[in-house]
Amino acid sequence: MPETDPAMIAPDETVRAAVEAVWDERYSGPDQLWSGAPNGTLLAETEGLAVGTVLDVGCGEGADALWLAEQGWRVTALDVSRVALERAEAEGHRRGVDVHWLHSGLVEADLPARSFDLVSAQYPALFRTPGNVAEHALLEAVAPGGTLLVVHHPAPTLEEAEAHGFHPDDYVGPANVAALLDDSWAIEVDEVRPRHVATGAGSHHTHDVVLRARRLA
Repeated sequence: MPETDPAMIAPDETVRAAVEAVWDERYSGPDQLWSGAPNGTLLAETEGLAVGTVLDVGCGEGADALWLAEQGWRVTALDVSRVALERAEAEGHRRGVDVHWLHSGLVEADLPARSFDLVSAQYPALFRTPGNVAEHALLEAVAPGGTLLVVHHPAPTLEEAEAHGFHPDDYVGPANVAALLDDSWAIEVDEVRPRHVATGAGSHHTHDVVLRARRLA
């Protein structure tokens, strides 16, 4: 399961509502779901980037978005879970940090094209579709000269996925995004690396798949 919850791409309103309800329920408990710390790969891969506009896809409780805002980024953070966003916004108020919180899935958000200097999707759960809708939405959000950062856990085996009620091909991974990059993009990182997270719902995962690409034009 993802370290942050999903900006889901669902086939109809009924399914979207069901997905939102599932994630709202996960966030409805008294305890914080994730670690509360920004993802380590985000910290590493944004080092040296010029501060600008950033889209945080599937922001969950807002750890990444709040950290980015504290570094001076102008942050839009979206998530399908209203409960998660309420937690994120409350923490932002507590820390005096300004973030544009957006209750939406990625495709449904109707974001301005090519307008973000950084698009960060950390462990998103985006449904795959025949037309690669989610992948194209990620690419289209990146401004010329901007960076796309997609981080996920290694793909589960069929048996592992089915034990959790899904098929490994149901969701978008970094490889699906990389397959759509043409010569208007430069792939700067495409690798698997160790991951060290001590607390939170995703702490059992030990590796990250990291894709970082820059739009050339």
